[in-house]
Amino acid sequence: MACVGVFVAYLPVTTVSASLPAIQRALNASTSQLSWVSDAFVLPMAALILTAGVFGDVHGRKKVFQAGLALSGLGALVALCAHSIEVVWAGQALAGLGSAALLPTTLALISHAVPDPRERGKFIGLWATSLSAALALGPVIAGVVVDHFAWRWIYLLPIPASLLAMAFAARSLTDSRAPGSRRLDWPGQITAALAITALVYGIIEGGATSFTDVKVMLALSIGVVGAVTFVLVERASTGPMLDLTLFRSPAFTATTLIAMISFLGLIGFFFALSLYFGMVQQLSTLDAAWRLLMVSMVPLVLGAPVGKLVHRVSPRLLIPGGLLVVTAGLLSLTNIGADTSFGSLAWRLALLGLGMAFVITPMTATAVSSVPFQQAGMAAAGNNAFRQVGGALGPAVLGALLSTKALDVLPGHLTDAGLTGRTVHQVTTVADHDGLGAVGGLDLGADTPRVLGALSQSFLDGLHLCLIVSAVLTLLAAVVGALLLRRPQHSAPPVGAGGRHAASVPGQTGTGTGTPGDAGAPSLAGSHPEG
Repeated sequence: MACVGVFVAYLPVTTVSASLPAIQRALNASTSQLSWVSDAFVLPMAALILTAGVFGDVHGRKKVFQAGLALSGLGALVALCAHSIEVVWAGQALAGLGSAALLPTTLALISHAVPDPRERGKFIGLWATSLSAALALGPVIAGVVVDHFAWRWIYLLPIPASLLAMAFAARSLTDSRAPGSRRLDWPGQITAALAITALVYGIIEGGATSFTDVKVMLALSIGVVGAVTFVLVERASTGPMLDLTLFRSPAFTATTLIAMISFLGLIGFFFALSLYFGMVQQLSTLDAAWRLLMVSMVPLVLGAPVGKLVHRVSPRLLIPGGLLVVTAGLLSLTNIGADTSFGSLAWRLALLGLGMAFVITPMTATAVSSVPFQQAGMAAAGNNAFRQVGGALGPAVLGALLSTKALDVLPGHLTDAGLTGRTVHQVTTVADHDGLGAVGGLDLGADTPRVLGALSQSFLDGLHLCLIVSAVLTLLAAVVGALLLRRPQHSAPPVGAGGRHAASVPGQTGTGTGTPGDAGAPSLAGSHPEG
């Protein structure tokens, strides 16, 4: 049930990313509106994942798991019926709420069902494989659906999957709660959600209009104030959602920063690459899906072997090494053009996936192993939350960079193509008001091929800038990892009567929100031979 739950939670990520060009054409959406299609899903996940874990501790993991499945199915149903971009946002937001509930509780279900940390690692590996499988299969599902049916049918599969999983879970799962007293940190939750939402909104709208716009400056200011308030609230709280003393550990700080940057680049890269396949190469959704599959298949295949390397190789070598490979993959993509072949693109995307395989798998294990055992679960949940924040910022940051650069160079490319001032003015006006995608729908007679060629060149300039910025950020993360990461001190659980670890006692499990043996513990168990 945990594998089904995490599959449902992550299926919308790449399924929707691969369908963005089709959604843009069908709903006449601008680039900033498309950014919100992705962010409407990731934002609730990032903002509420810690709260969902605590809620499961207090009220029962099975209930939260069932609620997550219900919200995922409901969100898919809303998006399936959408005839406007705003309704798609609503469906994505509901599905994001469901994923926020599913991620911590799926790990908690495994912790409760498999109390032995050594045995539990095998099941966590299956859980991680299911997550990677969702990311890998998403583009293929989208390609088959969009090429033969309307784009909205990409949302069909999560509905029966959620309903069947709910029915099976109702009969087969037992409920569990965390031992001891837990409570929801509402001040921390509210300020965190406010900061994340305002920051992402400001970046998306700033890229679409101007960062000097009043509403953009107000949103960014609210984001900064919200972040500062969150820190102050958490420092004063007796039961914080995220204990800020975790950041006293250099290794935890490094892995959290790496998690946020890597998902910023990964989700943002999927967003920009999907538009490249649709707007520049004019590929069908299925043809684009096979190319996107090159990125996600490599981590899926290498997940288990890399997991074994965590036992033997220092994270100071493993994670920065993977980030350097990611950097090389991003830089290798900076010379792609409109006519780049599948074969030429495939090895570059596979190289990117190879680097990610050596980053994603060890991150959580290193994070939870770098803090005292009683904080291992909160460390895992915090690392996951910052990862989702990076995923929310990815389409916003890279989408804003891409749009700004492409709009700046579009007039020059139109002039170079030999177009007149009147045509240039008409095209740039449409691009400024309705986005780059709207230019592709213009009928300018004999000038249309030259306009589309100039549009492709402008988009490629924006894409190349995104790749360079992503490569610089990834290189910075590699340097941070090399400086701050050390082989984690083994944070073994306290030993109880009879020499058994306390985490091995049935019932002594939590959800990744700060209780011993919670969702962080499985990753902890996989981080060194002693478990």
